[in-house]
Amino acid sequence: MPASSTAGAVPEANPTAPMHYTVKRGDTLWGIASMYLKDPWLWPEVWIINPQVPNPHLIYPGDKLALAYGAGGRVQVRLEEAGTSRLDPRLRSDPLANAVPTVPYAAIASFLSRPTLMTSDEIRHAPYVVAFRDMHQVAGNDVEVYVRNLQATENSRFAVMHIATPLVDPDDGKVVGYEGIYTATALVKRSGDPAKAVLIDPARETLAGDRLMLSDSETPANFTPAPPSSDVHGRIIDVVGGTDLVGQFYVVAINRGKHQGIEPGTVLAVDQEGDVVRDLYAGGRSIINTKNGFNSQFMPSVKLPNERAGTLLVFKVYDRISYGLIVGASNTIHIGAPVHNP
Repeated sequence: MPASSTAGAVPEANPTAPMHYTVKRGDTLWGIASMYLKDPWLWPEVWIINPQVPNPHLIYPGDKLALAYGAGGRVQVRLEEAGTSRLDPRLRSDPLANAVPTVPYAAIASFLSRPTLMTSDEIRHAPYVVAFRDMHQVAGNDVEVYVRNLQATENSRFAVMHIATPLVDPDDGKVVGYEGIYTATALVKRSGDPAKAVLIDPARETLAGDRLMLSDSETPANFTPAPPSSDVHGRIIDVVGGTDLVGQFYVVAINRGKHQGIEPGTVLAVDQEGDVVRDLYAGGRSIINTKNGFNSQFMPSVKLPNERAGTLLVFKVYDRISYGLIVGASNTIHIGAPVHNP
């Protein structure tokens, strides 16, 4: 399939797909889709939902799925029998409570409820840690901190964020945001300026100057994987955790977002960019003439084609940046790797 086109793609069943499958706890939607389809991002094309079943778009442990074929031999996956988790009326008020997550929840849990990207204006106006009680230089669990510019009542909670890497869009060289690294949760003990808070649930040391942000509640925990609705070409611009090499279940940032039609659930292919090599055999040469001397820099250069290296599933979207999880990696992936329609 051409890298720039998914429209009209016909889903193909995975040769090892089971005719019947009972969903288990620990399953993910991506894993189930990969089990049934060669191209799991085409899941919306094959999932046959029954509008009479509560929460038909979600899959629950205990659900029995069946592989079928519709008109023209088109692959279909049907809900053969609903599990008790789906039918229990006590769960209907919270439809996501027991639903199978799209990807391993532990891999993205910290990103769903905490801010990960901050703009220059947000940093400039955000409350910040000005000092620690007892003159600590860094702070961990149960350490009291003093915070400036915080308008909050007692027992309010804020995510404490360390401002890290500026994220630069390689297309225009502009800084489109700053990576915010969660350090702890600040529980307000006393209002004022400075206010006093105590640090709980630490993930790393908190430093003076770290900012306080409200939790982000807009990111869904469940979403359906699907290719982008328009042609997308971007690059990985950051790897959360500060490494350059990327593997499966790493979280990365790309320089495409809402402005380019990206939304939670968007699936993108990740490439390993082809090297540029010198053609030492141009003009009929078959061996390097070492007797007369030979300088390869005068030989024409050839750009080798990009090769597919992995698959990215977006789970959090901003205007010009998105965060995604590498759900498959068949080769080495680096910062700068191209991403595009699968």
